[in-house]
Amino acid sequence: MNLFLTADAPTAAGGGLSMIIMLVVMFAIMYFMVIRPENKKKKKAEDMRNSLSLGDEITTIGGITGKIVQITEDTITFETGEDRVRIQTKKWAISTTAKMEAEEEAARKRK
Repeated sequence: MNLFLTADAPTAAGGGLSMIIMLVVMFAIMYFMVIRPENKKKKKAEDMRNSLSLGDEITTIGGITGKIVQITEDTITFETGEDRVRIQTKKWAISTTAKMEAEEEAARKRK
């Protein structure tokens, strides 16, 4: 009876170690394939929103486009169209800028 217990113990310990290694490898793959690119994307969007200035052409997450006329700490006021309607929105609602779209288009053409 003792022979069976001692024979199984090293196998179980080795199996546990390989399971831990497999979990670590899977977490590393998940980090580099999902988490890291998402964090880079969020940081790029935050940098874009912090670098907005008067006169920039923007597009909101709702698809409204316009030119920035006033910036406060957390809100932006922009004009749309020829009738000069002013809309005030939060900074987090800005999706892209004209500069950002031009850079993306140039990068696509280079490929």
